[in-house]
Amino acid sequence: MIGRFLEVSVHAPDTLTSLEFYEALGFSQAATGGAWPYPYAVVTDGRLGIGLHQHELPQSPLLSFVLPELHRHLAPLERLGIEILNRRLGGDVFNEATIATPGGQLLRLLEARTFSPSQRKPGETSRLGWFEGFALPVADLMAAEQFWEKVGFVPTGENPEPMPHAGLISDSLNIALVAAGLLKRPALLFTDADMSARIRALADKGAELAHPPGGLDPALHAVLVAPEGTQLLLTTAE
Repeated sequence: MIGRFLEVSVHAPDTLTSLEFYEALGFSQAATGGAWPYPYAVVTDGRLGIGLHQHELPQSPLLSFVLPELHRHLAPLERLGIEILNRRLGGDVFNEATIATPGGQLLRLLEARTFSPSQRKPGETSRLGWFEGFALPVADLMAAEQFWEKVGFVPTGENPEPMPHAGLISDSLNIALVAAGLLKRPALLFTDADMSARIRALADKGAELAHPPGGLDPALHAVLVAPEGTQLLLTTAE
């Protein structure tokens, strides 16, 4: 309904510093096109793409999806009760539109990819472990679940690990809806059965790790904050 997940788009004023940060964590730089008229870079672990936008975005992070023939899909979304916050359509522009979840998380729909597909091997990860999905704090869990189902995500039920959340999946992105009282800001969720070892290795390399949210054990879970402010939540899980 909203296309295939492309990237987590973030405002990175110092794009080079952010790029170096992610490359040091084992991410690879992807080849970008000329969609944006400002410095733009993409890093990927093969599963996740993070778009580093020097230009200020309407929200950071926001989730970007590719939806070919975008103009044909906006009316069906509106018939579902989804408001199109803004749209830029035409033969002489890069077509895009923006919608929002009930809690205000922005989703950007793009006509085409803005970077080349990853050349990394299947199953390859970064030093952060396996990218599990996008953790999103919500005040109204039912309304959030209904929205994500409308746009094509499949609910997987409630899960107590690593913190209580409602899961939704698609073929390209998983969403973890977390009560706003447990998680204050959206985060990129990474998991590993031995995340504590990864956390120690990051600390030994000088990474500044913060305590995890929701009362999680800091020996098993941690938060790493990227230079542009992106929250990377590292959790121990099977």
